[in-house]
Amino acid sequence: MTEFIQKKLSDSKAARWTALAIVAFTMLCGYFLTDVMSPLKPMLEAELAWTSTDFGFFTSAYGWFNVFFLMLIFGGMILDKMGVRFTGMMSCILMLVGCAIKYAAIAGYIGTSGEILGFKAQVAYASLGYAIFGMGVEIAGITVSKVIVKWFKGKELALAMGLEMATARIGTMLAMAITVPFAKYFQSVSAPVLLCLIMLCIGTISYMVYVVMDKKLEASMAGEEEEKEEPFRFSDVFLIIRNRGFWLIALLCVLFYSAVFPFIKYATDLMVNKYGVEQELAGFIPSLLPLGTLFLTPFFGNLYDRHGKGASIMLLGAVMLIIVHLLFALPILNVWWFATAIMIVLGIAFSLVPSAMWPSVPKIIPEKQLGTAYALIFWVQNWGLMGVPALIGWVLDSYCKLDTTNGGPAYDYTLPMVIFMCFGIVALFVAFLLKREDKKKGYGLELPNIQ
Repeated sequence: MTEFIQKKLSDSKAARWTALAIVAFTMLCGYFLTDVMSPLKPMLEAELAWTSTDFGFFTSAYGWFNVFFLMLIFGGMILDKMGVRFTGMMSCILMLVGCAIKYAAIAGYIGTSGEILGFKAQVAYASLGYAIFGMGVEIAGITVSKVIVKWFKGKELALAMGLEMATARIGTMLAMAITVPFAKYFQSVSAPVLLCLIMLCIGTISYMVYVVMDKKLEASMAGEEEEKEEPFRFSDVFLIIRNRGFWLIALLCVLFYSAVFPFIKYATDLMVNKYGVEQELAGFIPSLLPLGTLFLTPFFGNLYDRHGKGASIMLLGAVMLIIVHLLFALPILNVWWFATAIMIVLGIAFSLVPSAMWPSVPKIIPEKQLGTAYALIFWVQNWGLMGVPALIGWVLDSYCKLDTTNGGPAYDYTLPMVIFMCFGIVALFVAFLLKREDKKKGYGLELPNIQ
């Protein structure tokens, strides 16, 4: 038996870390488009006459198909039924199609006049493209999570997930830091979206390389009964949703990410309006958040692998989230260096929670149900990613507009920051419940991953 295990491709450190690097790069390309429009909000208002409500509507489109048409859940079922190769390529194609439609709208090739559902046609078409892309990138996310479990279970699972998330966050960092200078250089608000389209093409080719590696992995596992997955059954969905630990993880996920990702969408505008940072430089401060995760998420993941304390890590991250948004809400020290310091702390919190949360799912859910479980968690998360940006955009237009003499829109971000802080408070309560449930059910969230 020992000789057979040594022949598994995933037992080769070089092979499993190479596989991780390939799929992580694909996610990097996807995350670049996810956040590329965030720093462009002032330019969209100035050049394309978008409002905060338009921007919130567009940003909320990310979750339309995932939430209302249950595409994430179907994606998880497809993943468990068809495997990571088919599902991964399908998600790459969806990302490419969505990005192409979004670019065509922002560049003015479609939707230059008229209205759809009461919104500018351009906003509606861009939102449709973003919705298709959102479906693709979220399915890609659950696929890559299962890829990592497939290669790293019983090994450096949390570290691998941390490194994948950190690499993907480089895409977010690039989107926040270079988007406005890139758009200004080419004198086009659509130029960064075209760059995203090119990167997604490269990311799709990258995943094709992984497909070859996955075939070799399965060939090396042929005949090993313990690695052979049982067939997925629809009844597995009911087994998952009856699991209390699953729902606590899902709730923690939606609350935490609702206080981070929608915040990133408006963070550049916050820097301009509250801290007086120049528009060309405003994106660099929020870019520190994903930059911090590049180093800290793998560190905390490795800590979880070797020493455990996953539930405690999630508790600490929720506390830090509350403190950060409270400081952003308070009318004190409205200077760039204070905003930078707070953003660094948020980066630490953003590293703590995911580094423990995602590797905890395989401790609660059997491996044959993981695709569907991750899909259900992402589906719950998408309610927040869809609803919160729209809520913040409406709140800004309805309650936070300031009188200005220069003709440009300006906003008081105190109320949005209080809303984000409330998500953190509820997340802290859920984290306490999860820790208590772990003690009762013995999931092992406080135990190391490396056996």
